[in-house]
Amino acid sequence: MDVIIRFARYLLVGAFPDGPMGGLLLTLVLSTVAGLLSIVVGLVGGLMRTSNSRIARGIATVYVELVRGIPFIMVLFWFYFLMPRVLGKPLTEIGSSVYALIFFFGAYATEVVRAGIDSIPIGQHEAAASTGLTRVQTIVFIVLPQALRNMLPSLANLYVSLIKDTSLVYFIGVVELNGAATQVMRRESWAVFEVYAFVLLVYWVICSLLNAFSDRLERRLAT
Repeated sequence: MDVIIRFARYLLVGAFPDGPMGGLLLTLVLSTVAGLLSIVVGLVGGLMRTSNSRIARGIATVYVELVRGIPFIMVLFWFYFLMPRVLGKPLTEIGSSVYALIFFFGAYATEVVRAGIDSIPIGQHEAAASTGLTRVQTIVFIVLPQALRNMLPSLANLYVSLIKDTSLVYFIGVVELNGAATQVMRRESWAVFEVYAFVLLVYWVICSLLNAFSDRLERRLAT
């Protein structure tokens, strides 16, 4: 029993506070930071996608279509192996993971924001213009507050996908939940079933709670 408790502690928080953060704790930190910054990228990208500027729309469209056509693992490898050559300096494993998650999920958040903005009737824009509001004022004070309510359920579902994709960052040496499980399994091969069953349960609980929150939020906003 003590062995299982020790494994569970390592899988949840890694060696923290005696060493580097890892396990579920690092998974939650990665997903939270990347999730919030992905929304920022999505907001900027969504505004560019709905802009009157053909150049802004073109840049945002190329970005979205590029990301939607490739798997996340390739983006992760880009940032870990190729970006250091471009920047002329190495990136840490955690830094590469965060940048890759932001770049990848920022594109999907861009489409969520674009759809949210497009869901607002054109009459709202015309009514705002008739009162003397500029386009920027219309977007900030009229469109975005209404669009945000339509976007929240989709952004919550996107966050669930982001949490699940953090399981891939162990390929570049990040000891998040999946990476911690792999390390335990390599040291204690007898506990393979127990370790991965525990990891499966943790992912399922987190994602189920978030999905339940998303469904409840969607029903509440619908009323």
